[in-house]
Amino acid sequence: MRIYLPATAAHLRASVLGSSHQPLTAHAATPALAQALPEEDEEGLEVSASLCAADASVVLLAEPEAVGLADRRIVIAADVDAENVRELPVEGDVLPGTIEVTGEISWEDVAALLVDEPEAQDDVRAARLGDEDAFERAADADLLWYDVTEREALAESLGV
Repeated sequence: MRIYLPATAAHLRASVLGSSHQPLTAHAATPALAQALPEEDEEGLEVSASLCAADASVVLLAEPEAVGLADRRIVIAADVDAENVRELPVEGDVLPGTIEVTGEISWEDVAALLVDEPEAQDDVRAARLGDEDAFERAADADLLWYDVTEREALAESLGV
């Protein structure tokens, strides 16, 4: 199952992502997302899930431990066993397609890295500080695709 994991530059240096003790919140093309977006095909659902993860990346960047990290949204697209995925009920701030992933995700499971281009940094920086207009502008920006083999170089270019 393809999942979209919101991330920060610091995640690019992790040896593995997640653990069996601490489930990760991610996004995927789930039945709830398909029901919420009935006009979308599978590809459209995947794009929607990746965009939700990109929005969630801004939330991660607003956390105190993210101070000093690059102001760029990062989404890690990975393939995991469906048995390690639990769809969260849609309520409150939980969007359709939001999932919990248990277990480790190795870099061998990662299909691609999606990252903001440098020009998005000002909007992402303002969004992480609570500027709703900047959040909307950042959400409209396309993410660049990187192969997982570019992870180390990407991390270095982002200052981690």
